[in-house]
Amino acid sequence: MKVAIDVRRVSDFGVGTYIRNVVRTLGRLDRNNQYFLISGTERVPEFGDLPDNFRTVVFAPAKSTVRTYLDYHNALKTYRFDLLHIPQMFWRPVPFSCPYVMTVHDLLDYMYRTRTTTSFGRFVHFQMTRRVMQGAARLFAVSHFTKQDITRFFGISPDKIEVVYNALDEGFQLGHTTAAERETIVERYQVNYPFLLYAGRISPHKNVVRIIEAFSALKSELAKEDKYEDLKLIIIGDEVSKHPDIRRAVIKSGVQNDVRFLGFVSIDILRIFYDAAKVFVFPSLYEGFGLPPLEAMAHGTPVVTSNTAALPEVVGKAAIQVNPENVFEISRAMHRALVDQPLRERMKIAGKEQAARFSWETSVRQIIRVYEEIVAGKRKK
Repeated sequence: MKVAIDVRRVSDFGVGTYIRNVVRTLGRLDRNNQYFLISGTERVPEFGDLPDNFRTVVFAPAKSTVRTYLDYHNALKTYRFDLLHIPQMFWRPVPFSCPYVMTVHDLLDYMYRTRTTTSFGRFVHFQMTRRVMQGAARLFAVSHFTKQDITRFFGISPDKIEVVYNALDEGFQLGHTTAAERETIVERYQVNYPFLLYAGRISPHKNVVRIIEAFSALKSELAKEDKYEDLKLIIIGDEVSKHPDIRRAVIKSGVQNDVRFLGFVSIDILRIFYDAAKVFVFPSLYEGFGLPPLEAMAHGTPVVTSNTAALPEVVGKAAIQVNPENVFEISRAMHRALVDQPLRERMKIAGKEQAARFSWETSVRQIIRVYEEIVAGKRKK
């Protein structure tokens, strides 16, 4: 079986984590089938050493041009692949010469971003996406919630959708950090105080403004109780400068001296912050899966997250779930997770157990099974 996997977006924030772990795990589990990694460069360092049944096919960067699509089609035709795996949603039709499967991480484009486009643009985007989905041999959804969304929005039969969960990147499976590692964030970032943590993209649906408002309310409550006077909120993510509403929320809430924005950090550094945080706060309005709460729980950090979208499915009963649109509910949950020591101990244990339920090995075995079913069905025709 010759399977092509489009890995051109391996450096992207979320999709890249998925691609990296699927390919690495395939390399550990499957030495029989042939895998061709469609890449924009000759060497893809994110994967490390892969076995001999993996090859890189240098094609082109992930650009949206007519020439790119034609070259894509010709490359697939030249290598005569049995199957193509596209690890993210796409909507521009390409005349594939072999069956393809597609991974759907969420339908965010149809929840928030399309509000900035015209009605006609949204209609075209929707219709073309549905056509691409209908043409797929199978769709991988990263949660049951996402599967339901695909069926509800696009009318795709549930029988065509396979739920294949995400899991932790191997960088977050190394256990607790050492004292020397914790000293790194003291020296590099001058973090020598207790803190709450948010890590993830900075965009409206992530609800960062309400995190800041809830933190301000929490600080007021703690001041009355004479607790955690030096508590800070650390926000790790992409450029905050693109979101002036977040800066305004900090000023309006009066917490300019207590909120820090650190921008993007590597996995090696992020795991130290997860480990050192008192509470991880993630009241997102919409998630197709939601890896950050799982990453925090793997480090035994109590988590406050939303009771909506895929997050209850991911965190189970191991986190405090809140209405993400209620600032005071978020604040009260943060307070409980911070000061209730018996609750904290229970959450640490439950969180680690919940995170361990998700495995890339289990998920990739599902993916291989689907690959083989599709190719076997194709050969019977």
